[in-house]
Amino acid sequence: MTSVPAGTRGAVVRAAVLWLLFLAPFFYLTYGVANWLASLREHVPNLAFAWEKNVPFFAWTIVPYWSINAFYALSLFVNETPDDVTRLARRYLTAQIIAIACFLAFPLQAIFVRPETHGLPGFMFDVLGGFDKPFNQAPSLHIALLVIIWDHWRRRLTGVWRATWHVWSLLIGVSVLTTWQHHIIDIPTGALLGLFALWLFPVANASPLSGFTFINDQKAWRLALAYGVVAGVFLLFAVISVTSNGAGLLWLWPSLAFLLVAIGYAGAGPQIFQKQQDGTASLASLWLLWPYRFGAWVNRWWWTRSLPAAVDIGGGVFLGRVPNRGELAPYAAVVDMTAEFLAPGEERIDWRAIPSLDLMPLTGASIREGALAIDDGRVRGRVLICCALGFQRSAAVAACWLVRSGRAADAAAAAAQLKALGRPVHMKSTIFAAIDEAAR
Repeated sequence: MTSVPAGTRGAVVRAAVLWLLFLAPFFYLTYGVANWLASLREHVPNLAFAWEKNVPFFAWTIVPYWSINAFYALSLFVNETPDDVTRLARRYLTAQIIAIACFLAFPLQAIFVRPETHGLPGFMFDVLGGFDKPFNQAPSLHIALLVIIWDHWRRRLTGVWRATWHVWSLLIGVSVLTTWQHHIIDIPTGALLGLFALWLFPVANASPLSGFTFINDQKAWRLALAYGVVAGVFLLFAVISVTSNGAGLLWLWPSLAFLLVAIGYAGAGPQIFQKQQDGTASLASLWLLWPYRFGAWVNRWWWTRSLPAAVDIGGGVFLGRVPNRGELAPYAAVVDMTAEFLAPGEERIDWRAIPSLDLMPLTGASIREGALAIDDGRVRGRVLICCALGFQRSAAVAACWLVRSGRAADAAAAAAQLKALGRPVHMKSTIFAAIDEAAR
């Protein structure tokens, strides 16, 4: 674990104490009120599958189940700066507020009656039963907090301690079932909530919503509306199907993914994908936005299935779609203009990502940055400039590089050259001025 200077350590402790003094009462108050209100209802439904009656009850797993309370508090004190404490506390609050809102809007109850327990497990179950009634099920706040706390410690532990932490976290996760506190569907919905909290308050960067400004672009709004409609359709699937099968709540995953993309087009920008310069993305982004990325992958395959993966535009530079791992062998560097796709994971490749949203015109700054990255990559060998299909974003950067390198007189001529190579380049004349300006 990282050592912290004494002065900073004091500030961390003070911040942790203050947050804990707020979070602990807030947790028990809101959780208790939600339980109480649910208990007043004449009928509280459940979403248990019939086969869940085969889940065994292990009394001793109440120990790992309870341990999350200790880690909840301890994690606030294990930070490098007060800002780290605040970020973790905001993650806790996000999970708490959303979970409680769900519990109030549609409470669910656990239907299994635990057998009588004795000794330490019996005592711990008795204490738990004093405030944790069986009404707050999906999303499992226990699992949401586990995702947050697991991520917090996995970044700070190494070697055998990290491996031990993974095992213990797994025990905590399984214990929500083996203590008969939750049903199966509570787990993925809780994990989705935990991942959302991680996504909303990432470690390396500001929140993806912190710079949100409503965009003044009709095309962006049309795309935001389209993705918002898709999110709404998946949400409707969830509402309709959950009445007959608890698995219907899984439709919330693609619904959330497409909602986040809609927010990106509405004004949050490519930051919603949390893609780094090396082509990687945060764990939260990787999982939360997987349904959208899968759709983007299918779209990429459909439109490029009868085309070569890339074409040679001269000087050891190639223009194409985002490559698969097996297509990277010829290249020493990749200039990736997508926000939605991730690097395939080939370490020898110099991967330079300049994230941008699909179907949106690049800014002059992004075009120039991409063209300069091509020149940097050529020092190492062949360079691939790519986007989802290799038709628009990467084509604009390729055109800029052709003009900068003297291989084309201007953007219009560069676009004509690219089309002559057989690549169905789609660049409107409105982008030509930005390309020519970036090429100067």
